[in-house]
Amino acid sequence: MDRENLAVPVSHQLALLQVNRSWYYDWLNRGCGEIISPEDLFLMNRIDWWYTRHPFFGRRKITEHIREYDHILVNHKRIDRLMTVMGLEALYQKPNLSKPNKENEIYPYLLKGLKIDQPNQVHGTDITYIRMHGSFIYLVATIDWFSRYVLSWDLSDSLQSDFCIANLQKSLTVGIPQIHNSDQGVQFTSKDYLGVLKQHPVRISMDGRGRAMDNIFTERLWRTVKYEEVYLKDYGSPREARESLTDYFNFYNEERLHQSLGYKTPAQIYFRRR
Repeated sequence: MDRENLAVPVSHQLALLQVNRSWYYDWLNRGCGEIISPEDLFLMNRIDWWYTRHPFFGRRKITEHIREYDHILVNHKRIDRLMTVMGLEALYQKPNLSKPNKENEIYPYLLKGLKIDQPNQVHGTDITYIRMHGSFIYLVATIDWFSRYVLSWDLSDSLQSDFCIANLQKSLTVGIPQIHNSDQGVQFTSKDYLGVLKQHPVRISMDGRGRAMDNIFTERLWRTVKYEEVYLKDYGSPREARESLTDYFNFYNEERLHQSLGYKTPAQIYFRRR
């Protein structure tokens, strides 16, 4: 994308590159330092695919797999830069979608060795990258660990904390957990986010830095959503993504039988249906 090339209007450049026009202008309005090219978007989608398949991979392994299996000559610095744009923390094993704020409260991980045997005992939340045609958005969800029921989810075109707070508030209208678990990202350690939790009798738990398995059920949810929905689609807009994901999460909760749940649906287990 060349904003200085007056011979070819920006609108025509966007059309040629198949980049979503509204996403492009919103990207500029958010003060981002660079425009994401189609080539970089393709790389970001491959990064997402490899991370979803192997959440323990770091920057160098991602780079080497893209070189070896995707046959793209790319260096570590470029992959690291794109992971920063995506919100992925390259220094740790877990694909953590935001860096913690040192001024925010950090809570210990409470789930090690805990037997989870009932709904609303533990709710887990996380954010993931969702590819679209010519752009990308972020998905946040809250899942009940015992039943795998997705209590709430939301989409955003930025990593601001507002959509995470809105998602949390929606989840709490469905059920109040004994323990709420998240990573140490700035969205989940913000005063506003924690303030919502503190209005309820909820114990707050946070993953250890770089420990992907601390939030294992949400990691499995992302893998399922991407392989069964996102990677099979080519969302043309956030609205299209929202409509398609609404259908998918309804299917996931109400129709998809889980072997680990004795071939019942998450809704059957969460609401104790027979």
